Parts: sequence; structure tokens; C-alpha cells
Amino acid sequence: MSAHSPQPAMSNSSQPTSSWRRYIKMPHTFVLLVILTLLAAALTYLVPSGEFERAKDPTSGKTLVVPNSYHAVEGDPVSLLEVPKAIVKGLIDSSDIVFFIFIIGGAFQVITATGTIEAVTSRVAKTFSKRGILIIPVFLGLFSVGGFTMGMSSEVMVFVPLGIAIARSLGYDALTGTAMVSLGASVGFTAGLLNPFNVGLAQVIAEVPMFSGMWLRAILLITLLAITSWYIIRYARKVKKTPQASIVRNLEESTTEQKLDLHSLPALEAKHILTVITIIASFALLIWGVSKKDWWMEELSALFLTMGIVSGFCAKFGPSRIASEFVKGASAITYGAFIIGIARSILIVLEQGNVIDTVVFGLSDAVGHLHGSIQVLGMYFFQTVMNVFITSGTGLAATTMPIMVPLADLLGVTRQTSVLAFQMGDGFTNMILPTSSALMGSLAVSGITYQQWFRFMWPLMLMWVITGAVFVLIGHAIAY
Repeated sequence: MSAHSPQPAMSNSSQPTSSWRRYIKMPHTFVLLVILTLLAAALTYLVPSGEFERAKDPTSGKTLVVPNSYHAVEGDPVSLLEVPKAIVKGLIDSSDIVFFIFIIGGAFQVITATGTIEAVTSRVAKTFSKRGILIIPVFLGLFSVGGFTMGMSSEVMVFVPLGIAIARSLGYDALTGTAMVSLGASVGFTAGLLNPFNVGLAQVIAEVPMFSGMWLRAILLITLLAITSWYIIRYARKVKKTPQASIVRNLEESTTEQKLDLHSLPALEAKHILTVITIIASFALLIWGVSKKDWWMEELSALFLTMGIVSGFCAKFGPSRIASEFVKGASAITYGAFIIGIARSILIVLEQGNVIDTVVFGLSDAVGHLHGSIQVLGMYFFQTVMNVFITSGTGLAATTMPIMVPLADLLGVTRQTSVLAFQMGDGFTNMILPTSSALMGSLAVSGITYQQWFRFMWPLMLMWVITGAVFVLIGHAIAY
């Protein structure tokens, strides 16, 4: 699967662009992220510096915030001259994910060169040629399992090329293929039926039985899957009927992939079967390693590097051919890999300026002054806002739940409801924040720009957030 680097938007017209249009058009993604980094630097001058005390919790083994321990500290604002250094540090701190993406791009290019994806997806296309739309809820449901069991988030990017290949073979676009994979994992992660990384840790901190209250989370999962399936299916049908309606039509027009002809399917050869076996074995090993052995980027990178090399040998490629294809795939994904490092600089600036804890303290204090049912909505939106600054589910739980639990007790909100507010606030916005490695990694692999994804995603995100508000109110009303 070949990923394509989006190019900066340029006018196709030979006529000069008016000066006002030149300045109001959407900036390049790199420019947008640098602007956000500069705004973060400005906040370090405007927001008072402060921090909470932290202590290791013997039950969870995590370092948690000590409630009522917030105190002011000496300010350390980030100057304009330090911003470039923060960007470089962001690339360094994100190096595991950045190189993981390079390896994914290289490995899948080797697999693409074997012809396996075309041979397999063409048969999938023929099978679903009359009812191909069913593949969308099937994929969403399948990847939601990975999300609500082992907390699949960044790992989902390795499946995006397969989703795109299948979507294109059915007459849809790369956006449909990316969405039916990444949003499935996101929905599962947010519902968190058995997710130890967000719900599990939050419940331990809240001192309620781990994974208790699963019935309401199961209803949440079904609701989110139904909403998301409807939204993607609606878009996919529009694209299939009118390809020009595709949000990523520039990507579809520039792709070098050949459209599959259902009437002249390539034969499945031994090399394709061996490659499929290699891929299945690798994904099975991925699931086992992440869920049982706490594998992360280093192990996963090594796994996919091996998968690419073995797949090349299955197709009787020589070492030089494998290396050549690998470099081709990795180079095509450079644009997206850099996005992740630059986005990381936003958090680095806020952490260096000691303002994240101040934001947490200020928002939690504001929630405490709300009235009635608005208080539980305030807790939910507090978690949603904090996810902008702390995109790690584990990190957000460790930072905010020790504050939210005593606040919930004070406000008469059940602790289970406070966990529900946390998990939805933590999960929903991961699919629209440019600081989310799960999102930016998937976009890097797919070649979709952030601006294109935002255009597609914001209506669905609004539906998700409203759904979350309804569930929080229900939880509060029934003393969940």
C-alpha cells in the first residue's frame, strides 16, 4: 500500500490569486502546528505557574496527583527563541512513534510490491460487490474490540493501509478506509468495557470495582457504533455515487494504485498466500504482545520490520529489492511522521512553562461552583478540555481523577459517573486533536491531511460529544 505525501495547497489556475484569498486560506499543517506551539508559549506568560504534589499509589503503581496540593511555583515562561528548540525536542521525544511510522510505511510498501493486497482485496471486493457497504460496520465492530480490550489506539495505524485498500476496491476512498479502521478502535477505546489503560485505572483511583458498571458502557458502545456506522456509510455512498464529492479527491486522483477490475482478478499465487500467512501471524503476535507482554513501540517496530522483510522473501525478492521498496515506502510517509514530532512540541512548551497543573486546578475549581445537573456536565467537559493538554489516557487518569473523585463526593455525583465522564472526555477528542499520536499516525500512513480529516470529522465529533453528555446525565439521574 503506497502512502502519498500531501503537498501544500497550490492554485491550479494560471491567474494570480487575490491577496485576501492568499491570506485567509487554510495554512499548511506544519504552519498550523507551529502557530499552536506559539500560542502555547504565549500561555506560559499569561497563565500563572503552579503544580500539584504527586505520590506513588501502592494499589495502581502509578504516580498520582495529591488532592488539594496545588501551589504556585516560580514562573518559567517559554520565550520565542526557545520555540524552535521545543519543536526539535518534540521530534526527539516522539522518535519511537516517528520511526514506527517510517517502518510501517516501508513494510507495507514491500507487501504492496508483492501484489498480495491487490490479489486479496479484489476478492473481498467481488464478495461484497453487491453489499459492500456492510464492510464498514464489520470493520468498526472488529476494531472496537481491540479498543475496548487492550486499549488499541496508536497501534491501529498499522491496519490503515489494509482498510484503504479494501475501501478503494469497493469504490470508496482513502478517507472511508481510514475512518472504518481508526474510528472503530476509537469508539471501542472510549466505551472502554475492559480497557485497563483508561477505565481500569480510573476505577482503581475512584475505588470502585475494576470494570464494574459494564452494562451502561456496553450500551454506550452500541450507540457509538450505530452513529459512526451511519455517518461513514452516508459519506461512502455519496463518494461511490459521485467520486468528485470525496473530501480527499486530490489524493484519489494522484494515487498510483490501479483500480481493481472485478472481472479480471489476479490469481492468488503461493507467494500471496505465504505473505497473507505472514501478515496474519504478525498481527496475532501484535495482539498477544500488547495484551500479555506490554509490548510498545520498540517491539512493534521490530515486529513490522520483520514482517516486511519476510513478506519480501516470500515473494522471492532479493535483499536489494526489499531495501529499495522499503526506502520508497518510508520516504513517502516523511510528511506525516514530522507532523507527530511538531505536534508534541505544544505539550512540551506547556509542561516547560509549568501551566498544565494550573489549567487543571482552575477548571476543577470552576466545576465546583456550578449548580445542579450542570455540575456533572461540567466534570465531563472538564475532562474533554484536559484531554487537549494530556492526550494519554493513563496520564489523564493519573492527573485528573484524584481531583475529580473527592469533588464528585462533594457534589453528590457517584464515583462511577465520574469515571464515565472521564472515559468519554478522554476518548472522543482523540480523533480530532492534532496532538493525538493515534490520529496523526493514521493520517500519516493514509496520506490524508489534517485539514481534510477535520472537515470530515467535526460533525461526527459533535454527535459523539452530545451523546456523551446524554449518557453522563443518564448516569447521574440513575445514580450509576
